[in-house]
Amino acid sequence: MNPSPGPRAFTLSDFDFALPPELIAQHPAPERSASRLLDGRADTPADRVFRELPGLLNPGDLLVFNNTQVIKARLFGRKASGGALELLVERVLPGHEVVAHMKVSKKPPVGAVLSMDGGFEAELLGRWPDDHGALFRLRFSDEPHTLMAAHGHVPLPPYIEHADSAEDERRYQTVFAKHPGAVAAPTAALHFDDGVLAGLRARGIETAEVTLHVGAGTFQPVKTENIAEHTMHAEWYRVPAETIAAIDACRARGGRVVAVGTTTVRTLESWAAFGRTEGDTQIFITPGFRFQVIDALITNFHLPKSTLMMLVSALAGYERVMALYRHAIEQRYRFFSYGDAMLLQRR
Repeated sequence: MNPSPGPRAFTLSDFDFALPPELIAQHPAPERSASRLLDGRADTPADRVFRELPGLLNPGDLLVFNNTQVIKARLFGRKASGGALELLVERVLPGHEVVAHMKVSKKPPVGAVLSMDGGFEAELLGRWPDDHGALFRLRFSDEPHTLMAAHGHVPLPPYIEHADSAEDERRYQTVFAKHPGAVAAPTAALHFDDGVLAGLRARGIETAEVTLHVGAGTFQPVKTENIAEHTMHAEWYRVPAETIAAIDACRARGGRVVAVGTTTVRTLESWAAFGRTEGDTQIFITPGFRFQVIDALITNFHLPKSTLMMLVSALAGYERVMALYRHAIEQRYRFFSYGDAMLLQRR
């Protein structure tokens, strides 16, 4: 008698797919809720428009949003030698200090003072989080959030090819953004507008919020074929007491917890797995993961070979997700941050 096979061991190549470059959305839809919505819950996918979402959920369900606010984290400047550089601020620390990615031809030495566009200075203090870290710790000459608001640029993802504009400043931000700290938008939430939120309330669907400050690592490709060898980037999150109470109430009435975006999934499942309502998380969700909170997910379409492809496959099933992506490509859905959305349920 042959033993039953164990769970499938996935490799990086399993999460690859061919995406026509013209399907990568360079601009948002004219209206937030006019984006398309692929309903992938049933065996046969249904092509819808995002504003139909309230009718696809049940009274008593709970939608959980990430209320992080994208900061104008991209800054330009020069070294003392005159060489150009670019900073992407990942997080703000006390004492006017920041942690940032640095793009420059030759890294300046510790102690170097950088002249930034807008007339302020940034002193290089060292690497972060340790002497061998990939990020840099700098001290600004004034309060970082104030300087970024005045002189920074919207940190558009690397696959968006135009320079940031007034449209990006407005649309690469959710309508309920509250807490500054993200360098990438929680993109599934970009489709929500006042009309959709009113429709949810009218249908008796509750809402709650968490905070996860999305880092630039969300775009970092997985480079190891053995996905277990990948090291996740750290992101700061918080789950408020009122959100925990809302989840408990949802469970008590038989409702479903619907995450808006993978960042909400990572936040709530980090809280469930580690018992901390606030802190850094490096949770890596791949097929075989045991979900404790999330019943359904609203999400955009993600990059090939990304950790986000692995997360949605863990939730909805690998074969189903790959079939939905094939359908989305055939039907010319728009992909990535400014693209369309998909509704999935946990398998």
